[in-house]
Amino acid sequence: MEVMHRACAGLDVHQDTVVACARVVVGGDVQQEVETFATTTQGLLDLCDWLAERGCSHVAMESTGVYWKPVWHVLENSFELVLANAAHIRNVPGRKTDVNDAMWIADLLAHGLIRASFVPPTPVQELRDLTRTRKQLVREIAQHTQRIQKTLEDANIKLTGRISNVLGQSGRAILDALIAGETNPEKLVELTTGRLKASRSELVAALRGRVREHHRFLLKLHLGQIEALQMAVRDVEARIGETLRPFRERADLLITIPGVSDTVAHVIVSEIGIDMSRFPSAGHLVSWAGLCPRSDESAGKRRSTRIRKGAPWLKTVLVQAAWGATRKKGSYLRAQFHRIKSRRGTMKAIIAVAASILTAAYYMLRDGVAYNELTDQYFDKRDHAKIAKRLIRRLNDLGLQVEVKAAA
Repeated sequence: MEVMHRACAGLDVHQDTVVACARVVVGGDVQQEVETFATTTQGLLDLCDWLAERGCSHVAMESTGVYWKPVWHVLENSFELVLANAAHIRNVPGRKTDVNDAMWIADLLAHGLIRASFVPPTPVQELRDLTRTRKQLVREIAQHTQRIQKTLEDANIKLTGRISNVLGQSGRAILDALIAGETNPEKLVELTTGRLKASRSELVAALRGRVREHHRFLLKLHLGQIEALQMAVRDVEARIGETLRPFRERADLLITIPGVSDTVAHVIVSEIGIDMSRFPSAGHLVSWAGLCPRSDESAGKRRSTRIRKGAPWLKTVLVQAAWGATRKKGSYLRAQFHRIKSRRGTMKAIIAVAASILTAAYYMLRDGVAYNELTDQYFDKRDHAKIAKRLIRRLNDLGLQVEVKAAA
């Protein structure tokens, strides 16, 4: 097998140590040297010097949790780094040691058998950390909101279904009053804005419960957590705005796509960056995001067409954006959704719309252009003859004879 890199190294990264194997071809012989380093900053600097002394040009490592990141940051300016998916470079069973793992990675790298994972530049990584943190904080707010609803149900306060948002103006006023000790439903109803979907009598009946001191304590606790989390979200969003400044122009372009809000645009930029040269085509990007059927074939039979488990942070946001795009009247994405839904079902249709959004984002980020709306008439214009033939056949099935003439 042809050797692609004559001087390279494989790293087996752990929390406290890194086992490095330098593989150097001298003449016709392969020399391998193994050394173990600490993962402290000084230990990683010693690793960098050790690899440089042996003339290594390429270094490969596994994506083991977050432990690979400090190693990557120290070595990225000195070597050509390759991050490998651990599932793709699994060694032969029964030979599992740290030294063997490092030697195996070095051998695979030398022969060009490692498919590199996508690692964005440091500014994009920082933006990615911020957008993911924001999403986690928003999830925690939703969890505390659900715990408040659970506490209210335990106290037999039936706000859910009568108030659309428990943390809205009316809901928050009622919660504050309950925490303060007010239990009279007539007085609690007076605190609402009067713009609720439930009538006054329904609200009075819903607010007649048995609120104990235990419930007041839990409500106060969860509301305090929500306030702290909301403040943290505002701080993270302000930091996102600062970090996004170099990418602001491209992020603003993405907002022109139906269904793509500011938050969705920020997530797309943070997950894939703005340099599309890392992906040979839009299809490669869609495959990396896990928005296309997997390739699973044996003996000439297609075994599965389920989508891959790839890029969960990006995929979920794109699916949410796709649902928003399907509600925009007169848009290409809405027409695409209904076209596919009638034949393949709702879930396949929404995944196809999400893939279309990501495909559009690929070309917009690559070329720096705004979204070009094809309108909902695109499929009718493209398939004019096919639609006419189908409709004529349908009329014939109903026992009707028609004569087709071109319009004047």
